[in-house]
Amino acid sequence: MPNFICTTCGTQHAASEQPPAGCAICQDERQYIKVTGQQWTTLERLRLTSRTSIRFEEPGLIGIGIDPPFAIGQRALFLRTPQGNILWDCVSLLDESVVEMIRALGGIAALAISHPHYYTAMVDWSRALGGVPIYLHAADRSWVMRPDKAIVFWEGETKLLAEGLTLVRCGGHFAGGTVLHWRGGADGKGALLSGDIIQVVADRKHVSFMYSYPNYIPLAANVVEQIAQAVEPFPYDRVYGAFWDMVIEREGKAVVARSVERYRRALSGQ
Repeated sequence: MPNFICTTCGTQHAASEQPPAGCAICQDERQYIKVTGQQWTTLERLRLTSRTSIRFEEPGLIGIGIDPPFAIGQRALFLRTPQGNILWDCVSLLDESVVEMIRALGGIAALAISHPHYYTAMVDWSRALGGVPIYLHAADRSWVMRPDKAIVFWEGETKLLAEGLTLVRCGGHFAGGTVLHWRGGADGKGALLSGDIIQVVADRKHVSFMYSYPNYIPLAANVVEQIAQAVEPFPYDRVYGAFWDMVIEREGKAVVARSVERYRRALSGQ
């Protein structure tokens, strides 16, 4: 039986003979159902219309996306370090070419995903790369649409994946919303792989924070301050957002602090 994929959010569901009645992730107020109604595809169909796109972001970091963009349009990040390789976030398309590339570059020890909108085809990715564990925060357990034994639900505020690679629970967009701190990134100054938990915005000089991006629902100021406090202990100069080119190249920590203050002023009417 196929594993149907929602074309709006890109989430792959448990195997079924017929498409599910609906996508729970898109029925949630953070996402949406298209005016044309719920639509589905499969990995096999997606391979006929799309291809994997690869970009080198910096030494040790490779972006993996889908061309043309599919569903939400995020890209994953393949992070290579001497302590182990990690796939950060995930995309719906998986083909043999990207599997061969990752294997040739040492494979991965694990997947780690920021929040449910990017769970996508995580189970297929895990299986294709040796059944590696998929680290998701336990607070988002109910949003897994395709359960699998490879999924590891971690709890608490931080989880060390390997020396210099730390998952940090920020909450906000989702209760288990997570970022990945890479201590060796940005020439040793540190990098934050933030998904859209901390969203790099169009000017690439600020970040922002939302409960729902497509529906324009903001977070409360105190929640945003909690996100800032969660990442405060970690040094970082660069911030990689969820999408191609959405990168703050330098002074990322100061940018986040400045953006939090701007957000607070906007909500308070100052």
